Amino acid sequence: MIYLFFATGTEEVEALATVDIIRRAGLPLQIVSITGQPIVTGAHGIRVQTDALIEDIDFSAASMLILPGGLPGATNLADHQLLNAEILKHAATGKPLAAICAAPLVYGRLGLLAGHRATCYPGFETELKGATYTGALVQQDGQFITGKGPAAVFEFGYAIVERLKDKATADALRQGMLWSEVV
Repeated sequence: MIYLFFATGTEEVEALATVDIIRRAGLPLQIVSITGQPIVTGAHGIRVQTDALIEDIDFSAASMLILPGGLPGATNLADHQLLNAEILKHAATGKPLAAICAAPLVYGRLGLLAGHRATCYPGFETELKGATYTGALVQQDGQFITGKGPAAVFEFGYAIVERLKDKATADALRQGMLWSEVV
């Protein structure tokens, strides 16, 4: 199961476009609230119905953890003790982790990005403790996929699909979603 974590103040487009792309690929994903409530308000006032509460999910079944950005969403994720503890356990298994926009700061603050290349929203580079900031739209290195911001969300989603499924599926989604007409 893929888990995408949603906090108060999460950037809705980064969360929901990522969910859409992954589900189009036929991969199992749940949107998980870290607020204790199933409906969470994002950074732009959009209320999102999540699939589960963090307290109720089985982290041992996680194939990937995904953190969307936005403020104060990313800092709310970074301040959540249970999430941080489970991220550290997940990272220790070598399974993939993804974050976009300001959210790579969570992995940076936990010391997980040290020695890796990563990207994030401009101005958050100092939060990527020990990482080499690339400024790329999407950066993959080791178990990490990081995205720069809202405009990166499609390539971020396709990179996750390619990592968890295959390149052919990611390319078919790009074509079917007319991404080639944009880039």
